[in-house]
Amino acid sequence: MSFSNADPNHRRGFTLVELLVVIAIIGVLVGLLLPAVQAAREAARRMSCSNNFKQIGLAIHNYHSAYNQLPRHKTGTGTPGQSGIGTSNDYNQQQLSIYIGLLPFFEGQALWEQVSNPLVGRVDGIINDPAARGSMASNAWNAFGPTPQHSQYPPWLTQIPTLRCPSDPGVGLPGYGRTNYAACLGDSPLRGGAGPTDNNLNITSTLSQYTRASQRGVFVPRTTTKFRDILDGLANTIMAGEIASDLGDRDTRTNVLYNDGMIVRGEDPVGVAVTPLGAPSLCSGHADIDANRPLFWGSGATTADATRGRGYRWGSGEALFTTCLTMSPPNSPACLAFGNELGVNNWYQRSGVLPPSSRHQGGCHVLMGDGAIKFITDSIEAGDQSKAPVGVLGSATPLPSNVPGSQSPYGLWGALGSRGSKETIQEEL
Repeated sequence: MSFSNADPNHRRGFTLVELLVVIAIIGVLVGLLLPAVQAAREAARRMSCSNNFKQIGLAIHNYHSAYNQLPRHKTGTGTPGQSGIGTSNDYNQQQLSIYIGLLPFFEGQALWEQVSNPLVGRVDGIINDPAARGSMASNAWNAFGPTPQHSQYPPWLTQIPTLRCPSDPGVGLPGYGRTNYAACLGDSPLRGGAGPTDNNLNITSTLSQYTRASQRGVFVPRTTTKFRDILDGLANTIMAGEIASDLGDRDTRTNVLYNDGMIVRGEDPVGVAVTPLGAPSLCSGHADIDANRPLFWGSGATTADATRGRGYRWGSGEALFTTCLTMSPPNSPACLAFGNELGVNNWYQRSGVLPPSSRHQGGCHVLMGDGAIKFITDSIEAGDQSKAPVGVLGSATPLPSNVPGSQSPYGLWGALGSRGSKETIQEEL
């Protein structure tokens, strides 16, 4: 008879060393797979962003089919000057973006019904007199609402999924209803905030002349445009660009610089003491960019206040909220004009160096006139960034590079933004 010391109920387990090896292997595998998973998620978000932009393109084409014109940038109720017919609480003074008219064309019918009809439930917290506030609250908001800075008007705070890129994490106040897609105004900022209006928002023939000379994009403030105006061809002209919304982190792309005459500083429209337009390099090479963190402004930079981040208000036609220009390449720093831009000295009438941007790696989407979505890299050929944009100022002698009708000084990028400059596009995007 033989005996064994082995315990029949004993089960051999993993040793501590074996467990540590297995954990280490799992950790390595997770480390290898995580970037691939993140990349796959970003690819999906980028595809969703492209699809949203495609819906906006289809909406613009359907709008043109219905009304034989493009949706107007800076439109709305009343006259621009609003003289004698109410305040910004009652009318929007033609400060609305292209998205107001597009609402019914990208499944925003319910919101369109709110905006296009008088809206009850009004509360005017901006009125100091409590008695007056009470009486005003009993009145409905007029159709198409007040100017877009009024957070008391519910539609201006509404988030529209079609206008948001899934890669952009921006949400909530101080932003209102955000947008990641902006109308393209071309390759010059002059008159890009007000169009053919002066500081009192009266349309003048002189400023109409400047607007025609410099606003060369598909959309022009307070001006009707049509597909027939795009002489360079729909497939060769950028209609809108993607923009990242501000996160409150002093990002040079979204927290717009506002302390220098980046674009123009001058006198009245007929004066001679007018400084020529500034070059985009004055913004992209600005001394207030943090040398240690070149994607952010330094602590001494004077930027737009917290309520005026890029993309913060889809309903507003204010340049920094819903427009872009093909001057600096995508994801370059953004700056606003500071000085008196030919009679324009209000926030909601100023334009500047406002390039497209995104949270995608290496570039951003643009919407072409034919509805195609293209991804433009940050390295696109953008000509001479030290040259002034095309346009003319007052009676001052224009620089050779900015004579009206000139070829865009910003190379392929600038040519893609102009609608009728007869510039040949020889590269496949």
